[in-house]
Amino acid sequence: MLNIENKMENGKGVFTLEGRLDTTTAPELEKALREKMPELTELTLDFAKLDYISSAGLRVLLSAQKIMNKQGSMTLTNVNETVMEIFEVTGFSDILTIA
Repeated sequence: MLNIENKMENGKGVFTLEGRLDTTTAPELEKALREKMPELTELTLDFAKLDYISSAGLRVLLSAQKIMNKQGSMTLTNVNETVMEIFEVTGFSDILTIA
């Protein structure tokens, strides 16, 4: 299960994720991002309550990063050790901006 909260203000969007970002839930995040991204210049994904990310979740992040590279910036915040380890093993820590 994945809970997605988003706050939008002046071209800045903060998406707070809670739960698991996996094959089942990745389409939910992809849809939420796709709806809001055209109006964004800054995208922040808050992972404070994200427990797990699978390859399907990584694909959504990579897609979002490619779009935001053209229209602004994307930052991940509050990444826990478990998720950070996945980013490091897959090389995503070199691709994504993690604060």
